[in-house]
Amino acid sequence: MQTVIFDLDGTLVDSAPDIRASVNEMLAEEGLPSLDLPTVISFIGNGLPVLVQRVMAHFQIAETEFPRLSARVLEIYNASTSAHTVAYGGVREVLEVLLAKGVRMGVCTNKPKEPAMHVLEGLDLIKYFHVVVGGDTFEQRKPDPLPLLETIGDVPIQEVLYVGDSEVDAETAQRAGVTFALFTEGYRKTSVENIPHDRRFSKWSAFLAVLEDVQPA
Repeated sequence: MQTVIFDLDGTLVDSAPDIRASVNEMLAEEGLPSLDLPTVISFIGNGLPVLVQRVMAHFQIAETEFPRLSARVLEIYNASTSAHTVAYGGVREVLEVLLAKGVRMGVCTNKPKEPAMHVLEGLDLIKYFHVVVGGDTFEQRKPDPLPLLETIGDVPIQEVLYVGDSEVDAETAQRAGVTFALFTEGYRKTSVENIPHDRRFSKWSAFLAVLEDVQPA
């Protein structure tokens, strides 16, 4: 494959602990109890605004509070050091190999672009990517295929592999007509068998073999 596009949260990085910390800081300000990590992970996948909506629904907070609370969580998250966000084991080594091979790489995430860049820069991963598309780069967000197609650019679809960890990523790939590799250890909500995918892997040390297996003829 000449181009590989990656999702971010739950695919390249485990950011759930920092997302949880930001949400819980907002909840504390509102006089509400904190959420545990599994609950926050269950809310991840469609971007920060949807995550905040799910948190609000969990606590039965009035919808009229959404603009204020969404902006506050984003403010907290942007100001954080992302100290608890880490790249999954083997990610950096894979990106180094792909860079050496001249593979064009990009990130297509539903995380807003500013915090996405903050994470990539903080982990010294930004140098690997030609383009980063966030959940607020366009009006549409995944699973709409437009963000992924814009990340891909003019590269022929058959030369592209999209790598993600969730149902949202799988649907995005299907709608864009792109080959999809599922990282099974991220933030998916359902069983692997119920998520459409062309290839799958549970450890990044196995990814290069997956990539070779899907090379176009």
